[in-house]
Amino acid sequence: MASDRRLLVLDDDPTGSQCVAGIDVAFDDDPAIPIGVLSEPGSTCFVLTNTRALDEDDAAAMNRRIVGGVLDGGIPARGLHVVSRSDSTLRGHVIAEPVAIAEELAAHGVDVDAIILCPAMIEAGRFTEGDIHYAKVDGEAVEVADTDFARDATFGYTNSDLREFLQERSGGTVRAADVLSIGLDDIRSGGLPRVREILSGARDRRWVVVNATEYSDMEVVTAALTELEAEGRAFISRCAPSFVRPLAGQSEARVVGAETITIPDGRLDHGLVVVGSHVGLTTQQLRAVQARGTLVEVELEVPSLLDERRAEHLDTVVATVRETLRSDDCVVYTSRDLVSTDDPAESLAIARSVSDAVVEVVQRVREARPAWVVAKGGITSHEVAASGLGIRRAEVEGQFWAGQVSLFSAQEAPEEVMGMPYVVFPGNVGGEQALADVVDTLTAAVARR
Repeated sequence: MASDRRLLVLDDDPTGSQCVAGIDVAFDDDPAIPIGVLSEPGSTCFVLTNTRALDEDDAAAMNRRIVGGVLDGGIPARGLHVVSRSDSTLRGHVIAEPVAIAEELAAHGVDVDAIILCPAMIEAGRFTEGDIHYAKVDGEAVEVADTDFARDATFGYTNSDLREFLQERSGGTVRAADVLSIGLDDIRSGGLPRVREILSGARDRRWVVVNATEYSDMEVVTAALTELEAEGRAFISRCAPSFVRPLAGQSEARVVGAETITIPDGRLDHGLVVVGSHVGLTTQQLRAVQARGTLVEVELEVPSLLDERRAEHLDTVVATVRETLRSDDCVVYTSRDLVSTDDPAESLAIARSVSDAVVEVVQRVREARPAWVVAKGGITSHEVAASGLGIRRAEVEGQFWAGQVSLFSAQEAPEEVMGMPYVVFPGNVGGEQALADVVDTLTAAVARR
């Protein structure tokens, strides 16, 4: 599957690299990082934009700024495939971000023929068949519009048919009847010639839905894209993590274990878990860790962060964590009782204040050199890495399970962070014991050194 395409992946939260390994990830939006990584044909670079946490205009502007910076920095627009990587349950700025990318490419002389929509994430049970997108819930495949994901306060939707979904989310500017579809029969019976035929008919940023229930389906589509791109056609993709793997020329997962994780000398014998996500599964996973009794618990009390007690409370938490890490693994978590308000602006301000507190704790603890850090929650993972640990660029070492929960090693970061294993653990991933299992693997790696 290897090709000469340069793959620039703009990831709207830090979890999109779950299906690849040995690939650079920029936690900083400085285009100099992807410019350096993409200097050679056949290379791939993720840039973590965190745009799912931005409004639509700001998200689109960031996409244009990064793509424009990369192209202005000398990466040729022809042969660059830009991926707008997002959620396998269809949340995010589905229309605005690919359109912004296409506009920036056009400003640099490349007219995009088609936007490929492939939201499958095989390992998490999200797949598309008959143009209907499904998500497994409690082991059963459910049309995605019938899941809680579709009731997202910001990115909600009512259609599971991806053609109708695009029409809905675009406000009618994308007509369902105009969306092309690559069906499973096209892929499995027609093969490469049939998929190539469908893609060849796309012009003027035509949306193309990719049906896929396994990696081999996406590999056929990627092969057709590779041939057409070599002939000068231009495509961009809006996809979940799975489609990135064949686009990057990779074919299998790299699963890490205690025997493959290196804890550098000069670090403490204990590590830190940071929990910011409030989804139900995260709370269950946190309770499972607590039930094993393997980590000392330190709670960031949200009410205390929102008034005059903030500075004193943070001082106390930081001191407690630093002292705890000398003898035990530690989990810092925000109190599970949400402080709610009917004012959206006030609610956003509360969320930002709590996130800033989490980041400050990590900033002030990192000099203690914990053996490892796990961040639970997509936005939490980004903030902890970029602002708390000061990581600018990291490499994906692999995953704890095929396609889920990535291990990163810092390549550009403060001296006290370099070499430290950093785990990005999404909020809605894994079983109830998954967080506890990751901690056990990391503590076993420490014991081996």
